[in-house]
Amino acid sequence: MRIPTTSFTLALLLVACGTAATDVGEAVAQGASAQAPITAEQPFAAKDFIETQVARFDSPWAMTPAPGGGFLVTEKAGTLKYLPAGANALARTVVGVPKVDAAGQGGLMDVVFRPGTDMLYLSYSEGGAGGKGVVLARARFVQDAKTGPRLDNVETLFRTPKVDGNGHYSGRIAFAPDGHLFFTAGERQKFDPAQDPKLTLGKVLRLTADGKPAPGNPLATKGFDPAVWTYGHRNLLGIAFDAKGNLWEQEMGPKGGDELNLILPGRNYGYPLVSNGDHYDGRPIPDHPTRPDLEAPKASWNPVISPAGLMIYSGALFPAWRGNAFIGGLSSKALVRVAIDGTTAREAARYDMGARIREVEQGPDGAVYVLEDGPNARLLRLTPKP
Repeated sequence: MRIPTTSFTLALLLVACGTAATDVGEAVAQGASAQAPITAEQPFAAKDFIETQVARFDSPWAMTPAPGGGFLVTEKAGTLKYLPAGANALARTVVGVPKVDAAGQGGLMDVVFRPGTDMLYLSYSEGGAGGKGVVLARARFVQDAKTGPRLDNVETLFRTPKVDGNGHYSGRIAFAPDGHLFFTAGERQKFDPAQDPKLTLGKVLRLTADGKPAPGNPLATKGFDPAVWTYGHRNLLGIAFDAKGNLWEQEMGPKGGDELNLILPGRNYGYPLVSNGDHYDGRPIPDHPTRPDLEAPKASWNPVISPAGLMIYSGALFPAWRGNAFIGGLSSKALVRVAIDGTTAREAARYDMGARIREVEQGPDGAVYVLEDGPNARLLRLTPKP
């Protein structure tokens, strides 16, 4: 560990995490999971798809299909772009976006529509008294033929605690089949908050659509902040539900130990007590098997892939991929396909994309859309080879 174990961390080891709300998925929630095999660096697989450039963006971070077609794409510096459907469409800037603090890893982050509505949920970093934190906000997305796309009635729903630093914001959003909102909050490179029951940092949070702690959260009666669903996380950069309603999450490990986790209510995922990686200064962290009472990842990577984005495919264009998870790779410059079988997962293929991949999304047409990282980044549409 980076710093000595504190008293609240020791106390948490005595917290029982078994019984909890059971409205998410059909994963069995009895006992901590066994350690999954660690995936070593894999050779690139042959591409069974073709890549078509759709558009370019300036340091994009996330994207989501828009009602009526097209996509919304966030850019790190704070610009939200609407890309209409159709060939040769030009992206348009959406007005009304809140001001963001884009220093370091901060900026305009995730963007997701509440299913079946034009209500857009977005996350971004902001500065203020005490440092910087993440905001979860909601607005109505309006496509005005005369004035262009805009956000109306922007309202703040939730804020993470402000601390100093510019890293590990996380800020990913996913709606559960029952309508609850899941939100990821990174530990902000502070280590101990991930195990602190009073803080929402280093946690997966379960909220109502209005940003309030959801009723029935499993740790609310055990001294935790009432919004907490799971804890012991580092930098959570992807979250998605599969067709069975199981919630999956990926996060960057330290030096080694990137993870894909099956999120079960009330569980402790171990960081910084355990990890399959080490601290960047070389100090070891105990591996997951040393603490079988903590929840181990379903897949782990060492060397790292530097995961960004998570999508579980359900379309018709690639029948063989249905139920597979897709993760963008930053340092690995790859698109990683993970086969999910019930509650187990393994890397099935790694595709060389030749650039850092920041986001992956499924389009309404069943194609896979991939966003590169950095300035002048491409949005690519992947379709089957003829």
